[in-house]
Amino acid sequence: GHVRLGVLTGAIVLNLAALVWYKYLPAFGIPIPQPALPLGISFFTFTQIAYLLDCHSGLEPSRSPLDYTLFVTFFPHLIAGPIVSARDLTPGLSGPNGLRPTVEDFISGGTIFLIGLLKKTLLADPIASLAAPGFPAPEAPGFTALETLTLLPAWCAALAWPLQLYFDFSGYSDMAVGLARMFGVTFPFNFNAPYKATSVIEYWQRWHISLTRFLMSTLHTPLTLAVMRRRRAIGLKSDRPAQKTFSGFVTMLAVPILITMGLAGIWHGSGLTFLVFGLLHAAFLIINHAWRLWRPASLPFVWAGPAASASLTFLCVLAGATIFRAPTLGGAFTLFGAMAGANGVDLSWTQRGLMDAAWLAGLYAIIWMAPTTQAIVGETRFSLSLNRAAAVGIAAALGLLSIGGTSEFLYFQF
Repeated sequence: GHVRLGVLTGAIVLNLAALVWYKYLPAFGIPIPQPALPLGISFFTFTQIAYLLDCHSGLEPSRSPLDYTLFVTFFPHLIAGPIVSARDLTPGLSGPNGLRPTVEDFISGGTIFLIGLLKKTLLADPIASLAAPGFPAPEAPGFTALETLTLLPAWCAALAWPLQLYFDFSGYSDMAVGLARMFGVTFPFNFNAPYKATSVIEYWQRWHISLTRFLMSTLHTPLTLAVMRRRRAIGLKSDRPAQKTFSGFVTMLAVPILITMGLAGIWHGSGLTFLVFGLLHAAFLIINHAWRLWRPASLPFVWAGPAASASLTFLCVLAGATIFRAPTLGGAFTLFGAMAGANGVDLSWTQRGLMDAAWLAGLYAIIWMAPTTQAIVGETRFSLSLNRAAAVGIAAALGLLSIGGTSEFLYFQF
């Protein structure tokens, strides 16, 4: 009843208060006694909020304090996800067969872990130097050089960053999934070839899947249902034809998306770039929904084919990723200007430029053509043949040899 709702509200407020204290007050110049940002604070805060909401809705049974503590602090997903629910995770931790991995679990988990290690050390970290010239900090010596960046180097930096982010973050997620599997616990995969998406809607169904599910279940869906109930209460319809009306589209689709994605952007950080990133993706999603509702019955293939859709989607993702990484909004627009040729169009290629372009092309070929981790290993079991054992051994050697100079995971700061 009302008491339970009050407890839920108070507990969520306390969780969000800790997030505001550590993550947002320092950004506004308000000093706090302990300025260091706890690792992964956003992720374990969301994990606890998801648990509270499941308890309130009756989806989560009563847990002992030990089970709850084990669920929240289970280390593979603690820093950067994936965001998992207690009803999915706790049976594997403290159930009758909890933490009793099989040989198959260890083999498949170790393979997933090594794939993630390769993504991080062999692909993500080496390409960081290609992205860096496009995103210098305002106080860095290279910030003024951004204003002279010509067309090709600007595109090289902009195209390198989504690769670095994807291989770094999906690498961490694979390592988390693999470690959990080695303990006999099954985590959901957090990425599913997001850059192959043919729409921004599909992109968010493939990128950081656990966050998308969390935002849908805790924000977007409740907001949409509340609007629909309100419309029905005043005699308005909420079906698909109603969504095609201006008021229906705005209230049932646009407003919930704006609120959800705006908050998703702020969740990543307190800077203006994160808010603009969230609102930009909200605009993309709203346009995507409008297109699905009102698009013409037939279009020439060149405008409607999957290649054109995937290319347009990736350009949208690229624009959002550039704003997400940029230290300031002005820096992002300066890079956009350079990509449009505002600082000159020098089409001459140096040997280093050709090598960088070939490296980028090879990495994008991996993203668009290579199988995903879940396709290689499978959702549950993975048998290790002689050929696979050799491949895993080579992967382990490459991953370990590439560890030197490895930087921290990008999402540690979130």
